[in-house]
Amino acid sequence: MLLLLALNGFFKTILIIVLVYVALRFLIRLLLPYIMRYVAKKAGEKMGHAFKGFSDAQKPNRPEPQPVEKKSKEVVGEYIDFEEID
Repeated sequence: MLLLLALNGFFKTILIIVLVYVALRFLIRLLLPYIMRYVAKKAGEKMGHAFKGFSDAQKPNRPEPQPVEKKSKEVVGEYIDFEEID
């Protein structure tokens, strides 16, 4: 009789462990998309702050673009073709 009571307690413990495991898996499957969205949003904010600071620090050091000068089409000189002598 004592062995039967001990086995009964053992099976109850195993049943509780299995039920807790199944319940946690179910909750994780439900909550995981929300957790991932939150983590991705926070990572995006941190990246935005990091790159904002980087780009703000770099902006004053950039030189202003110089206007491109148009080349004149005037003939400057003659074209000379040099040939190699053996």
